[in-house]
Amino acid sequence: MSTKSAKRSPFCGGIFDWDNALERISELNALAEDPDLWNKPDAAQKLMRERTRLTDSIEAYRALENALEDSVGLVEMAEDEDDQEMLAEAEAELAALQSQAQTARLQSLLSGEADANDAYLEIHAGAGGTEAQDWAQMLVRMYTRWAEKTGYKVDLLEESPGEEAGIKSATLKISGDNAYGWLKTESGVHRLVRISPFDSQARRHTSFSSAWVYPVIDDSIEIEIEEKDLRIDTYRASGAGGQHVNKTESAIRITHEPTGIVVQCQNDRSQHRNRATAMDMLKARLYELELKTREEASSEVEANKSDIGWGHQIRSYVLQPYQMIKDLRTGIETGNSQAVLDGDIGQFLAASLAAKAGTKRAGVE
Repeated sequence: MSTKSAKRSPFCGGIFDWDNALERISELNALAEDPDLWNKPDAAQKLMRERTRLTDSIEAYRALENALEDSVGLVEMAEDEDDQEMLAEAEAELAALQSQAQTARLQSLLSGEADANDAYLEIHAGAGGTEAQDWAQMLVRMYTRWAEKTGYKVDLLEESPGEEAGIKSATLKISGDNAYGWLKTESGVHRLVRISPFDSQARRHTSFSSAWVYPVIDDSIEIEIEEKDLRIDTYRASGAGGQHVNKTESAIRITHEPTGIVVQCQNDRSQHRNRATAMDMLKARLYELELKTREEASSEVEANKSDIGWGHQIRSYVLQPYQMIKDLRTGIETGNSQAVLDGDIGQFLAASLAAKAGTKRAGVE
């Protein structure tokens, strides 16, 4: 297996560079005027997406700059006239601008090679039996709610139901600008502590499930896979029973034997289309592995995957005897557990993204 990626634009190489961005947008505008551009539709669409993202970033920067100048002018006017009401209004505007600037800063951190891409998200139940399988389904719901609130599209590619409740595993495709960039730090084990709804004695249980995120890749990234390295199995797709049970073996499971990576897809009735989707997923997993290797973190990631249980969790969700959700990497915590389980995970994503970027810069410096 080998990978090769297209040359990235200067803007995609790091934190937002104003001079570099202006130079790049001039290049993109010139390329967009080329009458032969749409002779290669895929390349043209990629160019236009980059131009749109960069234009939006430049306009957002200028809007913040103008708003800051207006607010500073309002503060100076209020102080000159000793107008406390005007001063309070200006201070409120400055506080809002600070929040907007923080969001823009986080967006600028999404500058990795695949950050702008869509994402695959796998959820696997770990230690805890039925409890863990129910917890895995709760995580699928949490990420689905987050994606929908963010304006992303969510497709369920595979789901293996649990014996009594919940799911053993599920694979989602989350489509939208920077989906992978926002979700990439979510890979790891999630720990739940609660009073079990499946325990007649109402005892407290601890359960584990894992989330693994990897980018959807486009044609600019070439992944070479040898057929001899693949084991392809077919099976009947899971269903709700009755008329919904799939009578044919349309579901596909592909194992890449050199790496042990397994992907599966069952969302289509066509075995051919499921196989094509599974191959795309496999290429994405192999590419993600290559990215991790480049970051010299693949050994740590693989170690984390070795056991979905104690000692490997990235976030703890405690629902009893108290309410507390805490990210064990950044220290960010909240007592509003229901909001988090309903998809309000932005504060965790932002903190882990900033921490990851800070670590990389520290390593370079």
